[in-house]
Amino acid sequence: MRRLPAYPLFLFLSGSHAFLFTMMSFIHAIYRVEAAHLNPLQLVLLGTALEVVIFIFEVPTGLVADVYSRRLSVIIGYAVVGLAFVLQGSLPFFLPILLGEMLWGLGWTFISGAEDAWLADEIGEERLGRAYLRASQAGRIGALMGILVSSALGTRGLALPILISGAAYVVPAFFLGLFMPETGFRPTPRGARSSWSQMAATFRDGLRLVRGSRVLMLILVIGLFFGLSSEGLDRLWHAHLLAHFTFPDIGRLQGPVPWFGALGAASLVLGLIVTETIQRRIDVENTGRALRAQFALNLVMVVSVVVFGVATRLPVALLAILAVQVFRGANGPLYRAWINKQIEPRVRATVLSMNGQVDAIGQVLGGPGMGWLATAYSTRATMVAVAILLSPVLLLYLLAMQWRIHGVVQAEAAA
Repeated sequence: MRRLPAYPLFLFLSGSHAFLFTMMSFIHAIYRVEAAHLNPLQLVLLGTALEVVIFIFEVPTGLVADVYSRRLSVIIGYAVVGLAFVLQGSLPFFLPILLGEMLWGLGWTFISGAEDAWLADEIGEERLGRAYLRASQAGRIGALMGILVSSALGTRGLALPILISGAAYVVPAFFLGLFMPETGFRPTPRGARSSWSQMAATFRDGLRLVRGSRVLMLILVIGLFFGLSSEGLDRLWHAHLLAHFTFPDIGRLQGPVPWFGALGAASLVLGLIVTETIQRRIDVENTGRALRAQFALNLVMVVSVVVFGVATRLPVALLAILAVQVFRGANGPLYRAWINKQIEPRVRATVLSMNGQVDAIGQVLGGPGMGWLATAYSTRATMVAVAILLSPVLLLYLLAMQWRIHGVVQAEAAA
């Protein structure tokens, strides 16, 4: 069967994944608080379990993608993620949700790194920056549709969007099996595939590349701080709003679901505008300009998280978390393109998986403390702590810009 071109397929994949994932993730925090009655510590422990699984499996699954097939790895990942969502939506109790979270982490490791490495193989590194920005826009459109569908289904049952999303993940997995190309990847010869030494050699090459590059080491340290700060925010911002604010009814729409739906929709629309502005006004293939943009986006995020944590009025809190979501979403494509440019193609999935593993380490280290802080004190204290943990990335981006000015990046590329 004829394969489809990689670039439009990647845009379709970004949009469909965002649609299905948002259908689940939009409602899952409310589901866990109101249906499963989980406390802040349990909410964060779910994330810790997820990240432990990611930490364990990121590099092995990345090696599978580098040695066997990026395409196969991505297909497996989507199928496993769908199964994980079905499990979580089936039983509103801590243990089944915990098991589903761990299965989700396993599925994600098959996708993480492999999808980015596949795209770079198929379209070339020079087109990655704009491809990621366009994909983020496709993802926002898909996510907007996911919010609308999830909001409609969630009023009939909090578990319903989660179950439908999980079952529907078989669609992109099946579609990729039929139409996903893999022309730029050169797998290990069949006779050598059975040897673990090949995987070990690929891992050593990736590790050697990281250790020999100051820029890659800096990128991984930034990823560590992203991980340290993200768990408390991702797991508890819904709980923070539910605990400290009362949501007035919107006509016949009652409760927090319509408010979260409106917030998500606004985030996606504004995110489209911001990413389009970056696309038009910033040469994202110019590393210096891309670094300056990332610094500005992260500065806004740090300030916004503090405002979100200390706000006492609902409109202020909503505007602050909206800013966090919009600028965080815009930062992601620039960060992904930056790291891809520093990696040799033959070990790309492995090094990207190392980056995911570093992020997972950060979340495992930071998550339980954030959960304890929210349970012992309040989610307000947690949000301020999140901003403190995120702020070092500003200094690291300044350092990266200085290295760019003094030619460290160019020297490493020449070496």
